[in-house]
Amino acid sequence: MQGRRALISVADKTGVADFARELVSRGFEIVSSGGTSKLLDEAGVPVRPVSKVTGSPEILGGRVKTLHPRIHGGILARRNLPSDMKELETQQITPVDLVVVNFYPFEETVAKGSPLHEILENIDIGGPSMLRAAAKNFEHVLAVTDPADYALVLRKLDEGPEGIDLITRLHLAQKAFQASARYEGAIASFVSGLAAESDVNQGRAALTVGAPPAFPETLSLRLEKAQDLRYGENPHQAAAFYRDCGLAQPLGIASAAQLHGKELSYNNILDLDAAWRLVRELPSARAAAAVIKHTNPCGAALADSLREAYVRARATDPVSAFGGIVALNRGVDVATAEELSSTFLEAVVAPGFDPKAIEILVQKKSLRLMKIDDPAPPPWSGFNLCRVLGGLLVQDWDREDEAELELRVVTERPPTEREVEALRFAWIVAKHVKSNAIVLARDGALLGVGAGQMSRVDSCRIAIQKAGGTVKVAVAASDAFFPFRDGIDVLAEAGVEAVIQPGGSKRDEEAVAACNERGLAMVFTGRRHFRH
Repeated sequence: MQGRRALISVADKTGVADFARELVSRGFEIVSSGGTSKLLDEAGVPVRPVSKVTGSPEILGGRVKTLHPRIHGGILARRNLPSDMKELETQQITPVDLVVVNFYPFEETVAKGSPLHEILENIDIGGPSMLRAAAKNFEHVLAVTDPADYALVLRKLDEGPEGIDLITRLHLAQKAFQASARYEGAIASFVSGLAAESDVNQGRAALTVGAPPAFPETLSLRLEKAQDLRYGENPHQAAAFYRDCGLAQPLGIASAAQLHGKELSYNNILDLDAAWRLVRELPSARAAAAVIKHTNPCGAALADSLREAYVRARATDPVSAFGGIVALNRGVDVATAEELSSTFLEAVVAPGFDPKAIEILVQKKSLRLMKIDDPAPPPWSGFNLCRVLGGLLVQDWDREDEAELELRVVTERPPTEREVEALRFAWIVAKHVKSNAIVLARDGALLGVGAGQMSRVDSCRIAIQKAGGTVKVAVAASDAFFPFRDGIDVLAEAGVEAVIQPGGSKRDEEAVAACNERGLAMVFTGRRHFRH
């Protein structure tokens, strides 16, 4: 490995001085530029400035340093093509065997809210060009972009005289192209949010920074793999979990740390997401608990203590709670842990766990404990995506603030204050139930759920059955309007006293009349919450 050349130019300088020193000890000449060159020189690593290789100084305030035939010719030359090697010899260009590059911190600069001129200056040109050139020529040149791979490269260099194997070369090239694609996607997303406005009075145009178009003509997804999964929804399906890139703070289940239990499954993650999204939308002033089964709430409740909230949520449907997923909006204390451990659960997600609570819960070897750091009210990022064969459905998140919802009374009897509080609670839960959704609740606790039925009146009957058949002093929430009065009649017969629904049916008057006949209060929200 004697007489090799390594080109190093990094924004993330983690471990680069030690790595360069190790390369020198293995016979590499180090070529570098700008801040990297200065850092290596100060660290006592022999380094040759790029300008000495190109014969040209850095120009345009450092914008042009490495964009030169003596650099890219050395990277792109195919060692097994005699004409390429002859041309290098004629042009007196030394081959480059190793390119170590990562990019200007564009996403971080945007996230800080930096001025536009600073953001534009952090669009790296030379770095991606060098890295992509090395990755293209991976059979002959190593492309290294992740500091975590420095140890791998050194280990492979020491394995023998054959050089670094093709599997490793391809692996590093794949990472390089992925890094480049992510970087370009971030830039494209930001630039699509710029607007050019002409100022007639000043005789010039101005750039303003806004949000990217609601739905761009070409949608670029920027995701990084969080983990491989044992399988997908079923054992014959392969699966992996990806998280959003470029966020200042990871969101949702993608931000959670597993403290205990078996490896997460595909279905666990879906249910954890459903549970956490529900519980963090419930009023944060009180302790809240949600129990999820197959992404549908089978229990939800508010209380003064977390233990009581969980006990009330579990009581909604104790049979369905078996093997469920639980989300809590407070750190788990000992009393709550004792209740959790009395039921077979797949996973519990919460903002924290008391050490003594963990001692209790880890007795359940398979129980997955997920600590989450996810602020509420929830921030939102990107789009809500649904893959279909041959395409992708893209929509905004259903993220309206239910606390700000204005309720329009449409019946002769208005709801009482107690009913209004219960209606708002039921409405939030209904938003998280598969359509057609009917939710029954009382005093901050879920009583019964009818989910995913083709007929709304069937959902009403199932919710009543789940609630035990009698629901006196209860309220009902419907995620969409009642197409006929039959659903209202079924709910009233069971004892429901107030209803919340979007309204908007051609037969709204029939539903209102049914409520008035039986003394029910009903409010319209003007907002639908279908969840397919």
